[in-house]
Amino acid sequence: MKITAIYPGTFDPITNGHSDIIMRAARLFDRVFVSVAGSTSKTTAFSTEQRTELAKKILAPIKNVEVASFNGLVVEHAKTLGAMVIIRGLRAVSDFEYEFQMAGMNRHLNDAVETIFLTPSEHLNYISSSLVREIANLGGDVARFVHADVVRALRERYQNG
Repeated sequence: MKITAIYPGTFDPITNGHSDIIMRAARLFDRVFVSVAGSTSKTTAFSTEQRTELAKKILAPIKNVEVASFNGLVVEHAKTLGAMVIIRGLRAVSDFEYEFQMAGMNRHLNDAVETIFLTPSEHLNYISSSLVREIANLGGDVARFVHADVVRALRERYQNG
């Protein structure tokens, strides 16, 4: 049986930590959709289209990974794609409580979809999109945390407003 998974998130921007989780998921599942959330309560630095295009460009070498944006409930999006698994990344114990609640709610909404937690490599545990945005906004170098295309996009966003 072929198993499809989705890795939903805002990806504002996609980081090396996200990419690490995606590569791990691609080894475990036949097909992985990186699902960029369009409707979010967060104020994003990049539009849904920009976030989706950056992810597509960066993840293109991983053959069983596809990138698409979505709006609405993750479990409904999973059903639309035929996904049986939702991937969630955990960097620290502090992430677990929120993710555990989210997994429980998703199970309540659609018990045919399981949530699987993956952790990034230890040297990537401290990277978050919000920290990357803050460093870039303050003129710091984020090249160790994100792909070169993201570095360029962040420079354009924060230096050219």
